[in-house]
Amino acid sequence: MSDLIDDPRAGENAPEFTVSEISGAVKRSLESEFGRIRVKGEVGRVILARSGHMYFDVKDDRNSLACTTWKGQVSNLSVMPEEGMEVVVTGKMTAFGGQSKYNLNVDDVAVAGVGALMAMLEKRKAALAAEGLFDPARKQALPFLPEVIGVVTSPAGAVIRDILHRLRDRFPRKVLVWPVAVQGSNCASEVAQAIAGFNALTPGGALPRPDLIIVARGGGSIEDLWGFNEEIVARAAAASEIPLISAVGHETDTTLIDFVSDQRAPTPSAAAELAVPVRLDLLAETNSLGARSAQALANIMTRRKQRLADLSRALPRPDSLTIHAQQRLDLWEGRLPLALRSLVQRQQLRLGAAAALVKPSALRRVLTHEARQLQMLGNRLPPALGRRALSARQMLSASVSRLRPAPLAEWIVRLRRDLDDFNLRLDQNFARQISERQLRLHATDRLRETLGYRETLRRGYAVVRAGEVLITGVAGAKKAKSLEIEFADGLFSVAQGGTASGVKTPKSKLPEQGQLF
Repeated sequence: MSDLIDDPRAGENAPEFTVSEISGAVKRSLESEFGRIRVKGEVGRVILARSGHMYFDVKDDRNSLACTTWKGQVSNLSVMPEEGMEVVVTGKMTAFGGQSKYNLNVDDVAVAGVGALMAMLEKRKAALAAEGLFDPARKQALPFLPEVIGVVTSPAGAVIRDILHRLRDRFPRKVLVWPVAVQGSNCASEVAQAIAGFNALTPGGALPRPDLIIVARGGGSIEDLWGFNEEIVARAAAASEIPLISAVGHETDTTLIDFVSDQRAPTPSAAAELAVPVRLDLLAETNSLGARSAQALANIMTRRKQRLADLSRALPRPDSLTIHAQQRLDLWEGRLPLALRSLVQRQQLRLGAAAALVKPSALRRVLTHEARQLQMLGNRLPPALGRRALSARQMLSASVSRLRPAPLAEWIVRLRRDLDDFNLRLDQNFARQISERQLRLHATDRLRETLGYRETLRRGYAVVRAGEVLITGVAGAKKAKSLEIEFADGLFSVAQGGTASGVKTPKSKLPEQGQLF
C-alpha cells in the first residue's frame, strides 16, 4: 500500500508518448488541419542559404510566421521576397520537430497590391541609381544605319510583326530574333540571357553580331510587365556593349530597363523608327545636298571668273611688257656679227704671233729626237726577243728534266703553242706601237703645218727678211740693204733704192723629211 502511495503515476491511465511521436502527431495535425493556405503580411528577414534554400519571415504588427522555400522551389517564384515588402504567400503549414517549430513551406509569392509593387520598384530604382546605372554619361550613341538588328521579344506576338513591318517601310535591315517569354516567372532570366547572348556573338562570324538590340513587349498591367523591373534584367541591359533600345509597354508604361537602356522608345514601332532612318528621306537629302554642292561650285566658279576678269583689266598689255626686251634683242642681234669677226681677228693675230715664235730649227730637233728614239727602240727589240726566247728554252729544259716521259710530248706541244702565241702577241704589240708612233708623228707634223707661218700668210699677212734676219720694224728695214718679202704665193725682193728685183716662188727653209721607216 505504501508503494502505491509513493509512486506518482499510481492511479493514472494517460498513455506515454515519445518525443518523435508527439512531434509527428503535431506535424500531421497541422498539415491536415490547414492544408494549402494563403497568408498576407510584411516580409521580415530574408536568408538565402549556401545550400540554395531560402528562409524568411512574414509578420504583422503582433506575430511572425517562419517561411521556408526549398532550393527546387526558389526558381519558380514569380516574385523574390524582399525585406519590407507586403506580400501574399501561398504554401502548406508544416512543423519541424528538431526545433519544435512550425513554419509555412512557401511555393508562390505575390505582391499584395499595386502600392506595394510600386514601393518595391522605387526601392530598386533608388539602389540602381545610387550605383550610377542611370547616369546619362554611360549611355551609348545609337548607330546611324545598323547592318544587323537583334530583337528580344516573343516570336508569337504582334510586336515582332510591327517591328519588321516598320523596318521594311523605312530601311530594310537584317533582323535576328531571340525568342523569350515576355511575362511570367521565366521572363526576367530569359531576357537577361538573350541580351548577354547577343553580346557574346563574334563580329563577322557565321551568325553575325547585331549592331543594335531592341528589347520589346506590348502593353499590359504592372504585374505583366514586372519581369522587366527585375534587377537581373536591368543589370544585363547596363552591361551590354551593344547599344540597346527598350520598348516595353505603351507610352505611359515605365520599367527599370527603360532607365538603364541607351534609348527608350514609347512603343515597339517607335523603336524601329529610332533604329533606322527613312531611305527615301536619305535619298532626297542626298539629292538636295548634291544640287546644293553643284550650285555652290557654280557660284564659286562665277565669282572666280569675275575676279579674274577684274584683275586682268588692271594688268598691262603683253606687248608693252616685252617691247624693251625685244629692243635689246634686236640691238644684240645687230652687234653679234661684228663681235664675232672681231673675236676671230684677235684669235688669228694671237695664232700668228705664236706661229712666228716657233723656230724651224727647234721643230727639226724635236722630230729628229723622236725618230732617233723610235729607231733605238727598234734596234733593242731583236736582242730582247732573243733573250726572252733563251730564257723560255732554259725553263723548258728544266721542266722537261723534271717531267716523266709519258706526258712529256703533250707538255712540249703545249709549250710550243704558248710560245707561238706569245711571239704572235709580241709581233702584234710591236706593230701596234709602230703604228701609234707613226700616227703621233703625222699628227705632230700636221700641227706644225697648222701653227706655221704659211697658214698665216694665206690669210693676207707677209714676212719681211733681210737675208736670214727677220725684220719686225721700220728701224730694221732702214738698216737693211735689201729686203725680201714673202707672201703666200711667192717671194718679192726689194733693193734699198726701191727697185724690185722680181718675184719667185718660195722654197721651204726646212730640209725634206724622208721616210723614217
